[in-house]
Amino acid sequence: MQTLNEDIKGHSFKPVYLLFGEEAFLKNSYKNRLREAIAGEDAMNFSRFEGKGLDVDELIRMADTMPFFAEKRLILVEDSGFFKSAQEVLLKYLSVMPQTTCLLFVESEVDKRGKLYKKVKSMGYAAEMARQDSAHLARWAGAILAREGKKITNTTMDLFLNMAGDDMEHIQRELEKLICYTMGRDVVTNEDVELICTVRVSNRIFEMVAAIVNRQAKKALDLYEDLLALKEPPMRILFLIARQFNQLLQVKELMEKGMARGEIASKLKMQPFVVGKAMPQARQFSREEILSYVSLCVEMEEAVKTGRLSDRLAVELLLTKEY
Repeated sequence: MQTLNEDIKGHSFKPVYLLFGEEAFLKNSYKNRLREAIAGEDAMNFSRFEGKGLDVDELIRMADTMPFFAEKRLILVEDSGFFKSAQEVLLKYLSVMPQTTCLLFVESEVDKRGKLYKKVKSMGYAAEMARQDSAHLARWAGAILAREGKKITNTTMDLFLNMAGDDMEHIQRELEKLICYTMGRDVVTNEDVELICTVRVSNRIFEMVAAIVNRQAKKALDLYEDLLALKEPPMRILFLIARQFNQLLQVKELMEKGMARGEIASKLKMQPFVVGKAMPQARQFSREEILSYVSLCVEMEEAVKTGRLSDRLAVELLLTKEY
């Protein structure tokens, strides 16, 4: 992301940018910063296209239009799906696009093997906005608190991030609540965090995996129903369960190499607090058992995508599977 910061600061822009990945906060942040730097409040020289099934010919016609009393015309394209399927017309057009036009793609899914991705990367800049590691999140959250005159210990920050999760938008909302609650005080305590912060979905997922570990199918299903009541999509729940089992597998392998909690946290870029909770779970599973659940998650995802199972039933079968 250093390239994005340098381009914005130097006001020197590439013909095309692609922002993609899981971290919506960073995508929105850089999308807004690029728009402000390139077009500002100039609505005459800014166009936005959104969603699958866009009219590529219309997009190209707009891109061919010279800017009106401005240096650049900015075209923002969001969640188009262009980077998951062949787009030969757009691919060829990029090579002849006017230098006065800047294309900004913001996408959820991208195939890095695709021709369009490779073209954008060669002539512009592709930035993957992935979930940030615990060290980065701690520095970022700490800086926000510091600007408000708040201090927080490493232990309390670990507790906060464990409760808030790794979604930066959610972390920011939780920080705002903490700052308001501690008005008049300069130190954020464990008690403040436990009282104010909302338990994140990832915490429920951790409890769900713990229930699976302990062969408590009913408890796992109850937690699943809680998440559904919170409007969490079954496929996101499946993804988070799979991620948790993958983390358990990594933790177990490093434990077997004799690594301590701090070393594992550093190696996997996880919060020490989270690693400390994962280690007892990893001990309760054999490596083969963890791998079997990882494989089952893949099988359930495939079953949903091919229409053999509904998304909700797929997760239920995963949670009640016995080994």
